[in-house]
Amino acid sequence: MQYETKKRSILKAISWRTWATLTTAVIIFIFTGEFALAVTIGLLEVFAKMGLYFIHERLWQKIRFGKKEIPSFVLWFTGLPASGKKALAEVVFQQLQNERLKVERLDSHDVRPLFPETGFSPKEVERHVKRSGHLCAMLEKNGVIVVASFVSPYRAGREFVRECASNFVEIYMKSTVAACEKRDVKGHYQKAKSGEYRYFPGVDVDYEEPLAAEIVIDVDNITQDQAAGQIIQYLKKNIIKQR
Repeated sequence: MQYETKKRSILKAISWRTWATLTTAVIIFIFTGEFALAVTIGLLEVFAKMGLYFIHERLWQKIRFGKKEIPSFVLWFTGLPASGKKALAEVVFQQLQNERLKVERLDSHDVRPLFPETGFSPKEVERHVKRSGHLCAMLEKNGVIVVASFVSPYRAGREFVRECASNFVEIYMKSTVAACEKRDVKGHYQKAKSGEYRYFPGVDVDYEEPLAAEIVIDVDNITQDQAAGQIIQYLKKNIIKQR
């Protein structure tokens, strides 16, 4: 997923040889007391060894020994509204980015504007999840790790995405309706109860819990940092073992 560009190899060669040449010149001067000799040898050495270092780097770049490919995968966060999917997904996304991995972030609210006619009935939600799953699978096939957060309340839709992806990791944000309602600062649950929203998971329709999620986050009894650590630990143990 990563490779060394020629420009980077050149800059590394210049950086390394600058320090190494200064060291050589100082040592020669200390032993001989000849400033001109120290500078001359230092200049000859810098050009000769920069070239050798560059060739050495490019040759090793072509050798596959010791290189391990990190497979792409789809992290699918699912759970009741206000269970903390989006916030935790953002934290995990940032941690994967810090590892210099090729990763993209998708949230339900990012995808819906692409299909503005999509509503919230069970059939429309399933269609939305399947479209999003196809998008995640396409990114994954092109070597991109995808961190996706969708309520995706129905098992059938999530299983469809699992079948589309090669490496699918389902993360279930386990919580209760009451706890999620307390976290709901935007008042979506109240609007659903008053009839302003229809087909709201946990109010109008049931949220179908995953039966065999790879990771279950006990949202009500764990901190966000602990949850992120649990996910990263799973990934390092089962997918990105070589990191």
